Amino acid sequence: MSTTPAASGFGPMADAAPLSLCAREPHVPADRLVAEMVPPPRFDSVRFSTYIPDPNQPSQTEAVGVLESFAAGLGGAHATGAGRRGGFLGLGRGFGRAKAPSTPAGPRGVYLDGGYGVGKTHLLASLWHATPAEPALKAFGTFVELTNLVGALGFQKTVQTLSGHRLLCIDEFELDDPGDTVLVSTLLGKLVDAGVALAATSNTLPGKLGEGRFAAADFLREIQGLSAHFRALRIDGEDYRHRGLPKAPAPHSEEQVTRAARTTPGASLDAFPQLLEHLARVHPSRYGALTDDLRAVCLTDVQAVPDQSTALRLVVLADRLYDREVPVLASGAPFDRLFSEEMLNGGYRKKYFRAISRLTALARDAEGLVEPS
Repeated sequence: MSTTPAASGFGPMADAAPLSLCAREPHVPADRLVAEMVPPPRFDSVRFSTYIPDPNQPSQTEAVGVLESFAAGLGGAHATGAGRRGGFLGLGRGFGRAKAPSTPAGPRGVYLDGGYGVGKTHLLASLWHATPAEPALKAFGTFVELTNLVGALGFQKTVQTLSGHRLLCIDEFELDDPGDTVLVSTLLGKLVDAGVALAATSNTLPGKLGEGRFAAADFLREIQGLSAHFRALRIDGEDYRHRGLPKAPAPHSEEQVTRAARTTPGASLDAFPQLLEHLARVHPSRYGALTDDLRAVCLTDVQAVPDQSTALRLVVLADRLYDREVPVLASGAPFDRLFSEEMLNGGYRKKYFRAISRLTALARDAEGLVEPS
């Protein structure tokens, strides 16, 4: 679904002073956070029909059929109380288009579990598009964006805002700290009671959330409560972003990156170490706004991130750039050297591998920005 720089209209122009991410300090009003709870630009046009299952992975084909039926089952009822009246279908063997019973039993959400790059976000966005409801009655956002919404609106206002929805889609569902566990468990419980259908994607099964990150056993009741809202649907496969593609491009020289930034309209240019420092001063909920109107991101002196907090902020930025299809051109270390072996073997390893995968895809998109030597 990504576009190449050439296809996006990039081309050489007279040298101009590039933009700088480090010079931006965006402020995002709460109403913008709510209005932007729709699939991001990369997934605006995806549909179930545009998902190409790997023929060697039958779980991918099965997932499409299950989710199409799931979407069809969400039509025709007002969101409030819809779940209690049978407007929400569970998943499992024999799942189909038949009308749900008036008093459904078991989980009332679908949870797409699978490795990075198997198309979970594509399927989640397709579900949002296929659900027969006005956009104002459907919400789509990452887990980070959902928790940030609670921070901006307050808990009760968030419940009120989302309770009238027919569907809430949560991408990249992860628990990074115990506070998130209690917050999200309570929030989703309130929304399920209001009849809101839930759908989520993750690299981690519901019962394993928080594993390797904090003392999950101390929050087992909350985690079990979260897990009870969903029925997991496993999606197997390899990373589609690199399926059959050539090796990731090597980093360019600093001169090439600087030149590309100056000759590409709407490009930014920043030194990577300074950008990491700047990200620490900007709340992650504003990283999307940080990239507003950018056509490309150019980075010099890319190097391994120094610590876990910095690494997690970089993951969020990588996600926002990927969602918005912003090519990334870089000098210095290759993207697969951003995270230490310790990080890649720790509790956040799946996030780091996703970031490497997405940044590598964006680096391919940026190849057309470099003038031939």
